[in-house]
Amino acid sequence: MIRKFLLAATALTFSNALYAQDQQKSQTETDNEEDVIIVTGQLSDFGALKSATPIVETARSVTIETEDHFRDKGALTLDDVLNYIPGVVGDTFGFATRGDFPQVRGFDAAEYRDGQQVLFGFYNNTRSDVYVLEQVEVLKGPASVLYGKGTPGGIVNAVSKLAGPDKQSELVVDVGTFDRYQAAADLNAEISDSLFVRFVGLYRDSNTQIGFVDDDAIIAMPSITYDDGRTRLTAMLEYVDRDSDTAQQFLPLTGTGCVSGDVTITPAAVCVNSSGEEVELDTYLGDPDFNRYDTNSILVSLLASHNFTENFSVDGIFRYKDADVDYRQSYIDFLGPIGPPRVDANGDGGRTFFRSNAFSKQAAFDLRARWAFNTGPIEHELFGGFAYQNVKIGNEFIFLSDPANRRVGAINIYNPVYGNIPPALFDDANFSDLGDTVTDDYGLYLNNQMSIGDLKLNFGFRYDDSRTESDGNVQKDDAVSFSVGALYAFDGGISPYVSFAESFEPVIGTDGLTNNPLKPREGKQWEVGIKYQPPGTRTYITFAYFDIEESNLPNPSSLINQPNSQQEGVGKVKGFELQAQTTLGDWYLELNGSLLDTETADGVPFASIPEEQASAWVQYQPSFGSWDGFKLGFGLRYVGENESNGTGAVGPIRVVTDGNILGDFLLGYETENWDVTFNVRNITNEKYFATCLARGDCFVGEERTAVVRVAYRF
Repeated sequence: MIRKFLLAATALTFSNALYAQDQQKSQTETDNEEDVIIVTGQLSDFGALKSATPIVETARSVTIETEDHFRDKGALTLDDVLNYIPGVVGDTFGFATRGDFPQVRGFDAAEYRDGQQVLFGFYNNTRSDVYVLEQVEVLKGPASVLYGKGTPGGIVNAVSKLAGPDKQSELVVDVGTFDRYQAAADLNAEISDSLFVRFVGLYRDSNTQIGFVDDDAIIAMPSITYDDGRTRLTAMLEYVDRDSDTAQQFLPLTGTGCVSGDVTITPAAVCVNSSGEEVELDTYLGDPDFNRYDTNSILVSLLASHNFTENFSVDGIFRYKDADVDYRQSYIDFLGPIGPPRVDANGDGGRTFFRSNAFSKQAAFDLRARWAFNTGPIEHELFGGFAYQNVKIGNEFIFLSDPANRRVGAINIYNPVYGNIPPALFDDANFSDLGDTVTDDYGLYLNNQMSIGDLKLNFGFRYDDSRTESDGNVQKDDAVSFSVGALYAFDGGISPYVSFAESFEPVIGTDGLTNNPLKPREGKQWEVGIKYQPPGTRTYITFAYFDIEESNLPNPSSLINQPNSQQEGVGKVKGFELQAQTTLGDWYLELNGSLLDTETADGVPFASIPEEQASAWVQYQPSFGSWDGFKLGFGLRYVGENESNGTGAVGPIRVVTDGNILGDFLLGYETENWDVTFNVRNITNEKYFATCLARGDCFVGEERTAVVRVAYRF
């Protein structure tokens, strides 16, 4: 595996595996009269680690994408931002409009905003927009010691643009493919030496690569900050109104994968009812008079910190969010006679119709104290805190389906004719409501970053108590999470490290045999790696190996009839990650790569997770003469094949989706006040599937997008 990883990394290195960035986009600190160059972005006390400890001194894998970086790469969504981070799949299910579904080290990753979780459940919330973000941080591996319940893959933390000193204002207009028109503003003002205000907002009117699916949005995010050097207080309000539909049409395997050379399906019997006619990838199988995915949300955050002394401070964040979704969709029925969708030889199939009014409400806070002190030769940076959140989610829905007879809303997948909508969907008396789910989470945690000369040690633990009430049933879970790490910083800039971390994730329900509440899933990770930052350079390289095990999963199929606990399954992930970036004069170079070896409790690879990934970007931005301000960039993204396994009437089904290589392009010119850029993603307009599932549907990848962006800064 190591050999494959090194070969992949070397190949990319010599095929435009470079990334450039201008010198002013690096950050410089002065410490004891030595210049320390930061090329990795910088964490804050409200960042992914809840600490401003430099990444090079942390025995964990953390990646930061600043706004400058992801804007130059042409990112239009959070999925796009994550595509250049090793070990992370941003667009797991292809081009999406309902939300972002990142996978980190093979597992679902929770999305956080300014250090607090921001999305809960499914399809009851609004999607974050990249324009309102200052940077995106990915903490890889179990994070329960800092955040409580979660998967062992890691978290994605998005940092908001908030009021503060030395902020530049801008007005921006975007025009792009699929009739994309967007106007945005980032306005900053200094009211006094200690009071600052900011307004970030946008209006977007846009179609997408799928007919009848729009991506319209109105966002307003004002904030105000008081900062006198000892006390900092920021209040922020975000209002989001997004009108869209579901870009993914769950195209049937029988009409896409069965006739595509990009998908391998075994056994061949899965494709017996395929006509050989291929469904176009931009086919819309919903109904324009019914489908929608409209979201609204209000988010209020209060971030505060106060320094009592040079060595003791307190800080905290308070959050309230209220979101609702009007979700309506129709799609081809799944689960035909052999497993995939029921579509006959002529391409006719029944549809499932789903109408949902869903909501989520969150009230949360996280308070902590920080104390820097010494005990003999040991320097301590200690912080401890208490976190609480209350989350309420609910959903009333109408579900109509008749896959056995194809009687509901029949449509032809090759030549769809719309309008066959069951009237029952518009009668509110047909709504079903299973009741609200209310969760209360309490967490108490302590973390100590210690330095003994060049040796950096970290120790943390957290106690969590979670209570969930749903449909009159109450389930209580608690857990103690632990983490420890050690890193040694040699004088030459090489820093080897080792760490261990744990996670837990409650599973709501009752064991059908024992009649006891299901136990939380538990994750453990060992990680070893090397970080390299030569003194006085803008070079940062990190290489990591990790081994994750998640237990208390549903039993593997071979044990499903055993008369004991139904949580004996274990999932495993092992992998390597490489991240390298440097600045050489007017060139900034970036190379990322990862290899994953995943295994479910049933002994098959994780569904839709590629084993191999790599990305690279090269950007030239000269700083001399009339060329000063010019920028030119090119990137490559490689994602290897992925597979999905299931069981149908024909027995085990295995679907393998080919990988792909996509290119991105940047051309621009920047002056003191103006910035004009032209970005193209998927420059060759590759037509591909992100993944196809054994259950019978395929997910289309993002087509070529081109956007001209004009910004006026003042």
